[in-house]
Amino acid sequence: MGPHSGRNNSAKNEGSENNMEEQEAIDLAADWADISQGLRKDLGHQLFTQWIKPIQLGKLDHETGTLDLFLPTEFSASWVEDRYHDRLSLAWKIASSEVRHIAIKVHPGRRKIADLDLRGHDGFGHRAANDASLAMESIGDDGFTASVGLDPSQTFASFVTGSTNVLAKNAAERMAKAEKPQFSPLYLKAATGQGKTHLLHAIGHSYLQTHPRARIFYCSAERFMVEFVQALKSNEMIEFKARLRGFDLLLVDDIQFIIGKASAQEELLYTIDALLAEGKRLVFAADRAPQALDGVEPRLLSRLSMGLVADIQPADIELRRAILESKLTKFAPLEVPGDVIDFLARTVSRNVRELVGGLNKLIAYAQLTGQEVSLQLAEEQLTDILSANRRRITIDEIQRTVCQFYRIDRAEMSSKRRARAVVRPRQVAMYLAKVLTPRSYPEIGRKFGGRDHSTVIHAVRLIEDLRQRDADMDGDVRSLLRQLES
Repeated sequence: MGPHSGRNNSAKNEGSENNMEEQEAIDLAADWADISQGLRKDLGHQLFTQWIKPIQLGKLDHETGTLDLFLPTEFSASWVEDRYHDRLSLAWKIASSEVRHIAIKVHPGRRKIADLDLRGHDGFGHRAANDASLAMESIGDDGFTASVGLDPSQTFASFVTGSTNVLAKNAAERMAKAEKPQFSPLYLKAATGQGKTHLLHAIGHSYLQTHPRARIFYCSAERFMVEFVQALKSNEMIEFKARLRGFDLLLVDDIQFIIGKASAQEELLYTIDALLAEGKRLVFAADRAPQALDGVEPRLLSRLSMGLVADIQPADIELRRAILESKLTKFAPLEVPGDVIDFLARTVSRNVRELVGGLNKLIAYAQLTGQEVSLQLAEEQLTDILSANRRRITIDEIQRTVCQFYRIDRAEMSSKRRARAVVRPRQVAMYLAKVLTPRSYPEIGRKFGGRDHSTVIHAVRLIEDLRQRDADMDGDVRSLLRQLES
């Protein structure tokens, strides 16, 4: 054996161990990617981004089967340990037979809690804390920088306005103008995916354009509570209050999640009072009206509703169609037929976010497979979204609603009477039956006293034409669509 054989064997062993470690790290990363994807679906984007996404993988102890999961702060590690340990442990056991236990720890050498609160680069609030993944920087002539958690794509210019959201849009624009608003706070109320968060971001962007030196704090109510607890644990409540009250515009999303936290509610109440006294601007958003918030102190409830409560109603079919058409510009020159847009607008009615997501999924599939976008492709590829949204509206339901609206007897839908007061409602009902149901012209005709399919075609075309020329007719149809789709 040569003099270098021992050294060579040692090098080979070391290289082999390094390769094994690298392969193990790759395998663990692949498992974590699968686990993360499932958790993102289960928890939703906001909770996943805030608590799960920051997790970094440590080493796996093969003797004990324990995998280390690192988080950046003691608070986040404690939060994840309390709320997600069992779920993470089960997910890892399913993904890898090697992992029998998990240990959630603070990453060594990471920033302390105090560095993650409202303090900025210089410790005087020049950088706003936020929980968003995208940031925008506005730099003034004197070098002042305000870093705000705002999504660059969510501006007033990209917000599509319709009859169901025009009040909230106008109020939001007024809040962002240079002159002092007539009302504060502004409270935006809307169900999930109807645009309230978009308006919060848009207010921030617009306000920075007119006030480049402004300090803005955008956060979820949950993030507000996280910052509050961090300050409490690190004995920095005085600094926390001073920094929070130093902002010119306070944007708080999902205010319903502050329910039940007495100390955080009290601090938010004092902050609102202080900011209002100084003429600052406050905007809150929630999925319910202030009066419907459970577990909120009466004094805080009073502050939330003392300005303007702007309700965003679910988007009607016209607004949904307009939103889809506004999104098509970024996909040009790809062609999306009008019947596909009408189909999506008619079928995906639960929320705007799901509507746009369906369009994006359809176009992505068409681009990746080289197929043309068509109605058949939409029905094939969007089955999950469509089945979740599809509420079967029947012709009987349409006839009943139209008769109540025009105050005529239900029997008139099938009668042979030709009086205008009866014929026009009957034609409207035929039109709605074609728009809202999958029934063919002959099937619709049979439901209206056995009428010929040509009669139904004439009614549909007539009402379409009247909607273009007669504002009263268009208003009637819009109202009926809202009733039937709600």
